[in-house]
Amino acid sequence: MAKTIMIQGTASNAGKSLLAAGLCRIFRQDGLRPAPFKSQNMALNSFITAAGLEMGRAQVVQARAAGIEPDVRMNPILLKPTNDTGSQVIVNGVPRGVMGAAGYFRYKKALIPDIMEAFTSLAAEYDVIVIEGAGSPAEINLKRDDFVNMGMAKLAGAPVLLAGDIDRGGVFASLYGTVALLEPEERARIQGLIINKFRGDVEILRPGLATLEALTGKPVLGVVPMLDVDIDDEDSLSARLSGTGKVGLVDIAVIRLPRLSNFTDFNPLERMEAVSLRYVGSPGEFGSPDLAILPGTKSTLADLKWLRESGLEARLLRHAARGGAVVGICGGYQMLGDSLSDPEGVEGGGSLRGLGLLPIRTVFREEKTRTRVTGTYQGARGLFASLNGASFEGYEIHMGETVLDPEAGPLARIAPLDGPAKPDGAAAGNVWGSYVHGIFDRAESAQALVNALLAAKGLAPEAAAVDWESYQQQQYDRLAAGMRESLDMERIYRILDKEEREG
Repeated sequence: MAKTIMIQGTASNAGKSLLAAGLCRIFRQDGLRPAPFKSQNMALNSFITAAGLEMGRAQVVQARAAGIEPDVRMNPILLKPTNDTGSQVIVNGVPRGVMGAAGYFRYKKALIPDIMEAFTSLAAEYDVIVIEGAGSPAEINLKRDDFVNMGMAKLAGAPVLLAGDIDRGGVFASLYGTVALLEPEERARIQGLIINKFRGDVEILRPGLATLEALTGKPVLGVVPMLDVDIDDEDSLSARLSGTGKVGLVDIAVIRLPRLSNFTDFNPLERMEAVSLRYVGSPGEFGSPDLAILPGTKSTLADLKWLRESGLEARLLRHAARGGAVVGICGGYQMLGDSLSDPEGVEGGGSLRGLGLLPIRTVFREEKTRTRVTGTYQGARGLFASLNGASFEGYEIHMGETVLDPEAGPLARIAPLDGPAKPDGAAAGNVWGSYVHGIFDRAESAQALVNALLAAKGLAPEAAAVDWESYQQQQYDRLAAGMRESLDMERIYRILDKEEREG
């Protein structure tokens, strides 16, 4: 069976996901076979495995840092919020329905066998399981039947490293308070503290670190700086959504929908020198972009209503009427059509008029499409005609069936891993949409898009796009190097080997 180590945090966004990814990379570099694990993830950013199963992207990042293929066992429970009080519950990659918070709290104990089956099978195949917690272990109102933080640590027999985010302030109080609120047995599982996201001279912290160690009885294993790494992060907590400030030759505006999902679709575009990519949430922020993108969303009908009520629909329509370029991905693609209807109540029922920029109609169904695909642009039009022939890859994850009217042409031809080739998306003028997430991850696809936008402005094409896979691998190595410099890895290995375990 694998050795285990768990990263917990004093709060959400304390940096648990990146720390876990960094440990996965370090262990891999040191000749071990690590795998990530998070019993329950709540996120709108999801991924489809080669087996057609859905999991959170945080564990995908960690798997890639570990040099292995993402496996749904690494994230057996995924909650995808549908509104402020309910989520779609996905177990071992397959949806089991939508539950309110209270209903799920009563139900979740029944999921422990699923979690342990996934964990045990992973532990039988790898040398080290790096477990990530969620939120904080000191959320005392949620401790009953916990299987995410200390409950998971107990189930797995894992030592815990507790991380606090100094960038948000109050890190000493949050670390001390978290330890103090735990039960003695839980407290004994904590084998070290980590100060994360530090800016400045670490020597200034030394007196505080010594006092913290004395008060908690736990060693501080390191102070991790605010590392300059570009690695996929989760949902609206991402700093990407507030903009980078970079000014490029091509201005791309992504609509910041309330339930925006899979915004990582656009990270490859953001890394291109010619591109400035920004997220806009109001008409005043829209400006005059070269390309407007409607991204994916977990609640297409609700976000379409928001788009209409916010005034952004009017700005998008005005932009398109002037010949401006518009792209929709997944839920954004559905919004671009003539109509959206929900006869089975998948999103609460009812129907809405779409933006009318593509001659398509979407009907929501209970069954979710989940598959990895490769594809080639074949029907792009207008200023995007030069995309035709470029290839891409990605995955479909949606609950709608979209029908093209006779005058509409499909955007592309895609080949799922588990079925025959088929058409995807639609194109009309300077507008196109696709169901494929990750459509810009392949350099050829991202470059073709940006070059088309540059050509429309009379500018020369950009020399090269980022090879996204190579770029990400470089970032994992940078993350590992930064963590090695700032953490006491020798002591962490002793903890991993249980030489310093208490109780």
